[in-house]
Amino acid sequence: MSKLESQDILCYIDSLLKYSNYSRAAQSLYISQPYLTKVIKKIEIELGCELITRNKLPYRLTEQGKIYYQYLTSLENSYAKLMREISYVSDVSNKVLRIGILPSLGSYLTPLFLPDFLELHPACSINLVEDLPEKNEKRLQNNELDFWIGQNSSSISPNVNFVSWGRHSYRAVIPRCCELYQKDVAVIPEGTFDISTILNQRLILTSKGSAIRKQIDQLLSVYKIQPNIVMESNEIRTVLNLAKHNMGVTIVPESVHIEERASEYNIYPLPIDKISLDYFIAHHGERKLTSVDHDLIHTFLNHGQQCAV
Repeated sequence: MSKLESQDILCYIDSLLKYSNYSRAAQSLYISQPYLTKVIKKIEIELGCELITRNKLPYRLTEQGKIYYQYLTSLENSYAKLMREISYVSDVSNKVLRIGILPSLGSYLTPLFLPDFLELHPACSINLVEDLPEKNEKRLQNNELDFWIGQNSSSISPNVNFVSWGRHSYRAVIPRCCELYQKDVAVIPEGTFDISTILNQRLILTSKGSAIRKQIDQLLSVYKIQPNIVMESNEIRTVLNLAKHNMGVTIVPESVHIEERASEYNIYPLPIDKISLDYFIAHHGERKLTSVDHDLIHTFLNHGQQCAV
């Protein structure tokens, strides 16, 4: 079994035990329910036993399932030890930093601070691993990544250390095609609309899996809104530009610069108690930080302070 397979299967089992439902587990993993069922069934056929009890809730590991789970965990621990030992003998002067980040976030955030960092350490190389937050957090815990950059630190595992920019709010971009648009108004005062009113408009959103989309989906669920999503994109700049060009309303972090153009669209600050984010950079709690690591963290934080001004 490959390292990737053992890691994925652990994630699949963890999600099934968490949700006790194949459909919800598959949705949380961003895979299809038939695929998840097929993977688990294939393993059970190979082992000749059931891994999970499914005849009553909540799901639990069978005795055979516990043995298999421990086996997968031992593979993870062995690989993590290997990565630590390799890391300890690496030449710092030619260091390669492996950084995990969501693609839509990477296209916006990395150009803001990585050029400054590489000016300090021109011999350092950056290996970006662009993937979903859940998978990159798992890689970080297994020492397959040196750092993980994300947008919401509230759900980070306790064995991961992080620093963040602090709490930032979101803004909605309301173009002329929207019934809420106010002529010749650059910034509509916060509190003018309820957030549910914004969410009931034609929406242009980042794709499923992004931290922004997760928060918006959570709000849609809270307010029981069936959204009218006219466009999705992995790139936050794309959804912003489409909204500015009159396709629909979008929601972006305040740290993303939006030029004020009252004749084309309004900017509407959303309440920070309803939706907010904190950009963070994280590393494994047992990682021994080098001077290069500290410079990366400081460069990241310095830009965050500039955005907060």
